[in-house]
Amino acid sequence: MSGSLQLTALVDFPRVEPGDDLAKMLTDSLAHNGLELQAGDVLVLAQKIVSKAEDCYVRLADVEPSAQAHELAAKADKDPRQAELILRESNEIVRVRPGVVIVEHRNGYVHANAGIDKSNIETAPDDPRVLLLPHDADASAARLRAELGQTCGAAPHIIINDSAGRAWRNGTVGIAIGTAGFDPLFNQVGELDMFGNVLEVTEAAVADELAAAASFIMGQAAEACPVVHVRGARLRAAETNSRVLLRDKAMDMFR
Repeated sequence: MSGSLQLTALVDFPRVEPGDDLAKMLTDSLAHNGLELQAGDVLVLAQKIVSKAEDCYVRLADVEPSAQAHELAAKADKDPRQAELILRESNEIVRVRPGVVIVEHRNGYVHANAGIDKSNIETAPDDPRVLLLPHDADASAARLRAELGQTCGAAPHIIINDSAGRAWRNGTVGIAIGTAGFDPLFNQVGELDMFGNVLEVTEAAVADELAAAASFIMGQAAEACPVVHVRGARLRAAETNSRVLLRDKAMDMFR
């Protein structure tokens, strides 16, 4: 466990455009904020800057809705072109109500509207576009970790976070959709609690906990703080990724 945790938003982070070298931008921003990476540090990145750097934009004018998309759009009160993108980005439609479509994203996590978003992106009213989630956020995280390790001398743990709702509570929280360098789950099954009882089911989703903490600092509107540096987390190094956080569908009581 970590007795204390320090989270620092990287201020004045530049606007990210398609093709930008995100690792270099992170390196420069760390220096601008007077931070030097140390072993065990974590960088939490908002999904949007990764998607922007990887040019995950789609012009709605380029999308031809299918009959299924028109049907979904009518149920969800959405643009049929956006409904088509939701279908393309999803393995399964879980729930639909006006305004929102809950899906299993093609990368496995259950998400509203397949993570497709129009907020905090530049778009023209007469030529709207949307931003998709990264094609493979775990691969993006691993690549950034390796590049930062080469340029900074220390490879930070990486979390790519996004906002998500929960089936049983109001409001959104940050969750990890991509990780690299550490075990996203802290499995304590078999350990003893403070009274000597054996823990039977205790697994802490440490990646999600840090993603949520960083999301609180990032904000959701015009704060422009898409990267948070975390020190003191004392994570367990591992060659795994965020897919260990995904609950098997057979064990999902809400589907």
